[in-house]
Amino acid sequence: MSLRAGDPVEIGGYPLEARLGAGGMGTVFLARTSSGRPVAIKLIHQQFAGDDEFRIRFRQEVAAARRVSGAFTAAVVDAAPEAEQPWMATTYIEGHTLAQRITREGPLNGGELRRLAIGLAEALRDIHRVGVVHRDLKPSNVVLSPEGPRVIDFGISRAVDQQTLTMTGRVIGTPPFMSPEQLQTPRGVGPGSDVFSLGTLLVYSATGRGPFDADSPYMTAYQVVHEEPSLGAVPTALLAVVESCLDKEPERRPSADELLVLLRDLPADLGGTHANGIDAGRTRDTITQHHSATPATPAPDVPPAAPALPGPVGDARPGRRLRGRWRPVLAAAVAVAAIGGGVAVLESGGSRGDGAGPRGDSVAAPGAALLEGFKPWRETVPGGRPDIPDELRCVLRGDALFCGGGGVVATRVSARDGSRAWTVKSPGVPVQGMHLVGATGDTVLGYRLAAEDDPQSPRSEVVAVDAESGRELWSVPSGAQSHAVTGRTRDAVVAGSAVVTVDASDSRFEARDAHSGELAWTRSFPAGTQCAPVPAGARLLAMCATRTEVDASAVRHPTLYAVDRRSGTLGRPIEVDGPAVPMGVAGGELVLLKEHREKMDLTGYDGVARVDPASRKVTYSRLARTYAGAPGMADGTLYVSGQTGLVTALDPVTGRKKWSRQTSVEGASGPAAGAGALYFSSATGRVLALSPHDGSLLWTTNPRADGLTGEQAASPRVTVAGRAVIVAATENTLFAFDTRKPPKSD
Repeated sequence: MSLRAGDPVEIGGYPLEARLGAGGMGTVFLARTSSGRPVAIKLIHQQFAGDDEFRIRFRQEVAAARRVSGAFTAAVVDAAPEAEQPWMATTYIEGHTLAQRITREGPLNGGELRRLAIGLAEALRDIHRVGVVHRDLKPSNVVLSPEGPRVIDFGISRAVDQQTLTMTGRVIGTPPFMSPEQLQTPRGVGPGSDVFSLGTLLVYSATGRGPFDADSPYMTAYQVVHEEPSLGAVPTALLAVVESCLDKEPERRPSADELLVLLRDLPADLGGTHANGIDAGRTRDTITQHHSATPATPAPDVPPAAPALPGPVGDARPGRRLRGRWRPVLAAAVAVAAIGGGVAVLESGGSRGDGAGPRGDSVAAPGAALLEGFKPWRETVPGGRPDIPDELRCVLRGDALFCGGGGVVATRVSARDGSRAWTVKSPGVPVQGMHLVGATGDTVLGYRLAAEDDPQSPRSEVVAVDAESGRELWSVPSGAQSHAVTGRTRDAVVAGSAVVTVDASDSRFEARDAHSGELAWTRSFPAGTQCAPVPAGARLLAMCATRTEVDASAVRHPTLYAVDRRSGTLGRPIEVDGPAVPMGVAGGELVLLKEHREKMDLTGYDGVARVDPASRKVTYSRLARTYAGAPGMADGTLYVSGQTGLVTALDPVTGRKKWSRQTSVEGASGPAAGAGALYFSSATGRVLALSPHDGSLLWTTNPRADGLTGEQAASPRVTVAGRAVIVAATENTLFAFDTRKPPKSD
């Protein structure tokens, strides 16, 4: 809706575009950053601004919420808790809320329901790990974005709730989705309260009704505290998981980590209810007894070696005894997976630690050598913002590993043992997808983002660092529109011994000698456009879009130009039917994946475009279906790694599927190839090795970093060094191991 009379024109330097909504504690506006990215700004009502206790708690919540930047939450990008009227800016998420979806279209089907459940459990894991309890998880606080469900309003809601309780003793929340302890002792609620709310959300999503719905809020609250839930229409496969979440006692509910273990092993299509139905109000003990009575559960505890389970992280460490009454359900899931010969069996065959795949084949290619003196290592690189966990990306030059991103302009690490030679830090808030620019023989180039309290420095700079000493050589302000144009956050590229950047006004390319910084040429963008550099093998291209499309975040008619690397001269335009994202080069042609959008929402990729820069010919191929996930290209093949672990290989010429493989590594990055395998990795450091020929599973590892879910559509996190791989994980974690001796998957 449009702004109203009396609404501010801007907040914190962000010009406002529209009013998104209002509530008892504040108003939410749509705004844009200087780079054009949409953000949602929540402005607290004036009456709360004068209360010192509220400000203290709001400040604490902002600090905690900044660390919650997983794939299933709305990340905080800016905030001013000390302003005359406190405010917080978060990532703006396109999509309907879960409440709107259910109202308009009815309950979710089995596949949608499973994806929602896993996504919400991931969100709770991310939130709980930084010490935040949402306390208002309800359908209107879940946005169904194209990339998966996003949980919103965790940053303000807790501070507001605490303030209200302190002042009046009233219970704030929505009774159908509140936990018993939240209704009885609201000051003492913990993470288990959110798990209970998640259980009610899943019932609502599956049936269109809450498990404790009654004619009045009072009766609903009574039933939450005293009565058994009504679960008659919940799919049988999901029933035991929901029941474990809805236990009246918080300590008997699974944690978010443990809940993920249960949800990942549910079938892709949850199916319907039991043939005879489940009586509404049937007790938890009866249902749990039904599930634990299966012959596939010989013992009350999960076996110590359970390779079928995706390795839990956080508190759910391997060997930890899972909680009482719902533990048999997890054991049954392990047994069923083993009997069914699914992913569990494949992982077990390739996770013995000796590098053997299911057929005893060596993972590493025969010619791959190990760096002299190499030994497995792990290193955490401190960045300029230790309060914000993030990720690095690396390139290898000899035995030197150069990495950047996550509050780090660049760092030099030994690929042999992980020892750090130097680190140059960035003080600003990391931007998703903005990592290292690249490296030449003597220079490393990275991005530096200005601190929020430093208005004098450029918002974004490209910085050149001496590869040997780590000494800063030069820096130049940089534009920040590449993502809007190409779908990739790549505002500068290395081209031979030069670096090509976009100037701070987003109006021209600038080429400099990478080491000296001496300006070689500048080239203005075609009139009325904004452009981004696109490397294409030995060639350099420019991808441009009209400013109107960029401003509307709807680039559907991009134009490519060949760029003369010596002079910056642009070739004749090559029009592309978009939107499309550059992937790499195959057969001398630039390969782009065509995005499938519904209105403004990206839902995946449904076609391939191939551009021959010499002939200016563009060829298109349709994909058999829309593939959602992290796209990437390796050794001339396209790959899409889905959020739920499905990896698909596609021929970039025909668009045909080569193979697909369902894996247990969810949220994996794009691919890296080498040492006879394809490698995919999650932000928590789980590494997946697949055969490039048919996608057969070679091995997987357990998580190595206790962190957040990580960015969506992530670029490859794995760097191949002969027979070794170096892996980037959340919280600026790096680790390396020999691919013939991968860490065991317990």
